[in-house]
Amino acid sequence: MTGNLFIVAAASGTGKTSLVKALLAADPRIALSVSYTTRQPRPGEVDGVDYHFVDEARFLKMLEEGEFLECAEVHGARYGTSQRRVENCLKTGDDLILEIDWQGAAQVRNLMPAVISIFILPPSIDTLARRLKTRAQDSEEVIARRLNAAREEMSHVAEFDYVIMNDDFQAALEDLHAVIRAQRLKCDRQLAQHQGLLNSLK
Repeated sequence: MTGNLFIVAAASGTGKTSLVKALLAADPRIALSVSYTTRQPRPGEVDGVDYHFVDEARFLKMLEEGEFLECAEVHGARYGTSQRRVENCLKTGDDLILEIDWQGAAQVRNLMPAVISIFILPPSIDTLARRLKTRAQDSEEVIARRLNAAREEMSHVAEFDYVIMNDDFQAALEDLHAVIRAQRLKCDRQLAQHQGLLNSLK
């Protein structure tokens, strides 16, 4: 039985990365697909753990060779997901999360219609602006650009299967975990997992 593939998307500053990290820490049955990016590492980020940080030339070579399941340009940097990594992980039966934007989500849906997509919303644009300023990682100009991009990102929310409001972090984490558990409990997956029991009833 192949694993479940999940997409988690959100506007920058919504708390998507923190939620995914908390989910991974609590659930050993799910892994994160580490994306490739041409942007510079932020403080505390580790190459190969948070992202595979590569230069523009290497990224474009990988793109030309068809190595990406999806790729997009966000805030002036390129991001891409390794197709080989995704396929290998799912073949083992492990669940996998892609932490990508709406553009990448649309590409993955076209190639893998069974993907489960989740969008994380902030309580308001004002709250999102405060979170971006509190991070103290970007200039006012960059924050304004990110807020404009956030409006564009959130305009695609209706394309996703599930929507979670990150107003209270713990509640949002529980909602995210609920989506993962519900997918694992679908009838076809449970029948495949417990085939031995069902065969004994015949």
